[in-house]
Amino acid sequence: MNPFFPGQRWFSSAEPELGLGTVLRLAGRQVQIVFTGSGVVRMYALGSAPLLRAVFRPGERIRVGGQDKLVDRAELREQLIHYVCGNDCHAEGELDAEQPVSQADSRLLSGRVDRNDQFEFRRECLQRRAEARAHPGWGVLGARIDLVPHQLRVAEAAASRRPPRLLLADEVGLGKTIEACLIAAQQLASGRARRVLVLVPESLVNQWFVELLRRFNLAFSIYDEERCESLEMTEPKANPFEDEQCVIASVDWLASHEKRARQVLAAGWDLLLVDEAHHLVWTPEFASPGYALVEALSARTPGLLLLTATPEQLGLGGHFARLRLLDPARYTDLDAFRAESRGYVALSALAERLLEREALTAGDVQALAKLFPGEDDHLARRLGRIAEGDDGEREALLADLVDRHGTGRVMVRNRRAAVGGFPTRIPHVELLDAPEDPTLLGRLRAEFAHDVGDTDDEPEHDYAKDPRLDWLLRVLDEVAPGKVLLLCRSRAKVQALEEALRLRSGIAVARFHEDMNLLQRDRNAAYFADPEGARLLVASEIGAEGRNFQFAQHLVLWDLPLHPDMLEQRIGRLDRIGQRGDVHLHVAAVAGSAQEVLQRWLHEGLDAFRGVLADGRELLRAFGAELLQLATQDADAREPALGELIARSRDKHAELARIIAEGRDRLLELGSRGHGDHDGLRRALAEDDAHAAMDDFPLRLLESFGVHNEPLSANTWLLDPEHLTVDGFEELRQGPRACTTDRATALSRDDLLYLRPDHPLVLSALDLLVSGESGNAAFLVDDSLPPRTVVMEAVNVLECVAERGLDIERWLPPAPLSVAVDTRLQLRPDFAPGERARLRAGDRVFDLGPQRKVLAALVPPMLERARDAANEAARLRIEEAVAKAGAWLGAEITRLRALARVNPAVRPSEIAALEAERDAVLAALPTARPRLDSLRLVASTDFLQLRR
Repeated sequence: MNPFFPGQRWFSSAEPELGLGTVLRLAGRQVQIVFTGSGVVRMYALGSAPLLRAVFRPGERIRVGGQDKLVDRAELREQLIHYVCGNDCHAEGELDAEQPVSQADSRLLSGRVDRNDQFEFRRECLQRRAEARAHPGWGVLGARIDLVPHQLRVAEAAASRRPPRLLLADEVGLGKTIEACLIAAQQLASGRARRVLVLVPESLVNQWFVELLRRFNLAFSIYDEERCESLEMTEPKANPFEDEQCVIASVDWLASHEKRARQVLAAGWDLLLVDEAHHLVWTPEFASPGYALVEALSARTPGLLLLTATPEQLGLGGHFARLRLLDPARYTDLDAFRAESRGYVALSALAERLLEREALTAGDVQALAKLFPGEDDHLARRLGRIAEGDDGEREALLADLVDRHGTGRVMVRNRRAAVGGFPTRIPHVELLDAPEDPTLLGRLRAEFAHDVGDTDDEPEHDYAKDPRLDWLLRVLDEVAPGKVLLLCRSRAKVQALEEALRLRSGIAVARFHEDMNLLQRDRNAAYFADPEGARLLVASEIGAEGRNFQFAQHLVLWDLPLHPDMLEQRIGRLDRIGQRGDVHLHVAAVAGSAQEVLQRWLHEGLDAFRGVLADGRELLRAFGAELLQLATQDADAREPALGELIARSRDKHAELARIIAEGRDRLLELGSRGHGDHDGLRRALAEDDAHAAMDDFPLRLLESFGVHNEPLSANTWLLDPEHLTVDGFEELRQGPRACTTDRATALSRDDLLYLRPDHPLVLSALDLLVSGESGNAAFLVDDSLPPRTVVMEAVNVLECVAERGLDIERWLPPAPLSVAVDTRLQLRPDFAPGERARLRAGDRVFDLGPQRKVLAALVPPMLERARDAANEAARLRIEEAVAKAGAWLGAEITRLRALARVNPAVRPSEIAALEAERDAVLAALPTARPRLDSLRLVASTDFLQLRR
């Protein structure tokens, strides 16, 4: 029989913070529940819904219209419960979303109690969950990332925006993808975003999927035409993009498919991420299909993150096109923006002189007077103090300049030179003698044609007699015992190289390509990371995307990509922040081959193996066609033209580097670096790391469900689910898994579960424990208490049912609130059972069946007194939370209003959103109520002799 009926009230045992829900409708084998207090709608499968019927017994309290009422009796009328409270009768539909419900009192009254250690562990779990939820890094505590200051500053700044709309334009290798994922993870964890769409070029779909899943535990769904057609076969009239909350898709596919574009627009999103945004073409006369799609989406989506590495100085029109996506009301006229940008560049020289503590020119003083109208006297005094050597005033003036900077509010630009911490690149470039085999150059030319995309037909690869294999074996001998990463174009090359190495060498080899599933890739990556494992990892270009191999210092480039940006992505597998050694790049080409042309152009013309190319795209556009033409010619015929092409490329590269240097916007870079204290998130995460190193809580939590652990090595354990007592731990479905709580270990081992407070496995275990009965009623004998003494400890959880997007638990986390009261109904504020009693309790479980009549007489009045005390304690906590939220949000609103007067990039909608949030938060916090979670009765030794 179906237990659900429209209008009934139910609780979610997995998400009690949602409050009381109402059955909205039944659809097939699913039931839809609306949680009006938190603004959430959920669909549950009828057979496995984590739902508890909200039924209140006579003697219990219900909350109606904000008032608590005592239930005299309950009546069932047409499958709906009606509660009689004195002269009033209330249908269950009238009940408030938040109710003071608990199973602890009924368990205690019936004499069903758990062990003392279960009660204490439950209280610890509640405290741990609350501390994690209030942590500034909630959502990224378990992110598998280094604590890189500039990346965390970007995430911290974005978290304060309502909503975040940013152009992430860091130089290559500084982690724009990580920054975007950090922002998305925090937006999802806080509830500010529920539906997230990631649009990327087709070649980057898998990379983003791996990055989000492996680094941030975010399970996105990849959408393509096949998936949409499959969903439409099941639900022909449904919008396939409404089937998942978090989606990754190719922007080219959506832009070229009118129906899918309409559907993705209609689906509605809270946050949109667009990678490689410089591919979106816009001019005043024309917009590419991709740009038109993103423009339409950005107009409907509150949050927007655009990722691009192309400097705006190489294309101001394209840069304006991206900015107008972020704020179309601010960026309306390209010519006006050009004039404004010239002013930014002029201010860069002024900022440079302030940074270098140089004397300001008369022109600088005039420029400052225009920026600070009506402040002539004050400005003169500030400049006088700076001239006298006041560094604090100099920093303050720089900060004010950044605040008045136009694009600094919507754009982030960090440079490698300013960030620092990168290794030195040491190229080892060789030209190999061509063997006597007359067919080799032809085979190499066919391989090159496929590598650069001239043909879709990949030739068969046989490297057994290839001179590059001899070179590779020599390199491996020379760098032994160092780890070596080899990157090549395709899966077929990986397999051919593995076969050739197996025949020619006994070296341990791991492989990595796109046709392997994630588990296989993780295992092979772990084999490579193991000091006793493989010395060489052979990986395809796509297969290695999103992976961190910075423990190795040697990179072999078996072939070379035509696009310099792709080359930079390959080198970036090792050349990363946190790399502790120099990066050695090993490159070889056979003399006379097509590969030699590309190698010489990249090395001699662009110096691409020594430094990052900010202008690689422009250089390829200028010389790519000519380069490919030369690669098809015989060596002797092409040599003069190749030398001349290399010389022109070198000159063009120098010219573009000069233009970029002269056009650098120093104020933008300073704004990206931040002023004052902008490292709060990094410090909070570092402190949590230090605590996690000595914390076994995740292991104890899983042990409570029968998941045993066994140390494997320093900082690693094996989780064995053989005796698992519940279903639902997705990470353990395939059997034992290794885990760690150490960040450095997790960064070097992608196969390990990184167990931190917001990891899905830890969250699932916490939810299962606190939503169940384990430990919610306990009894303890304490022989240090005087005879005939009983103390009841009531643990309440202070919960505020509010719209999830308010992130209300940031201000008022659901921390346990404990109240102790004795049989004389006196509060015992500092009560704690004796240590001897706790130790003697052990695994003992008491049978309180004979004392049920005694309990029935003692517990209800003690509960009533504890409830009053909990309400008073809750009131004080609520007042603190209101004061804290009001002060912080009020100060932020005041700051934004002041900034809006000098910086037009501060959108009125951003201030309005923050004001609305403040009002809603301050209205919601006072509605918080303590919910009884667990009870412990601590009694003197004579209690068990009582009979009534």
